[in-house]
Amino acid sequence: MRSYTEQRAMLARMEAARAETERHLAIIENQIAARAERMTTSTRVKARQFGRGATTWTRADERDFQENLAALRFERRGEIDALTRKLARQAGAIAAFRVRYRINEPAWEAVS
Repeated sequence: MRSYTEQRAMLARMEAARAETERHLAIIENQIAARAERMTTSTRVKARQFGRGATTWTRADERDFQENLAALRFERRGEIDALTRKLARQAGAIAAFRVRYRINEPAWEAVS
């Protein structure tokens, strides 16, 4: 049987690992969006040249961006799916741990 502080420490580690996985997934999403935007602007610049400072984002640009975004997500779907499954497993493990040791509130709310 673990002491209450050991249980809290274990739960905190589990929640930190889950937060790290969420951050990793967010980083991947940001990388995909940034690359899709770069791809869109570079291909559209070849089609029209309005000047260096012109930032006109048309419907065609938005359509190209969404297509690039979908293609890049498809390329990295294995990594995204693996992280999504890992998040689900971690959430389940945290929930089971809370039920098993009857810890209902998050660690940051526990004052006493």
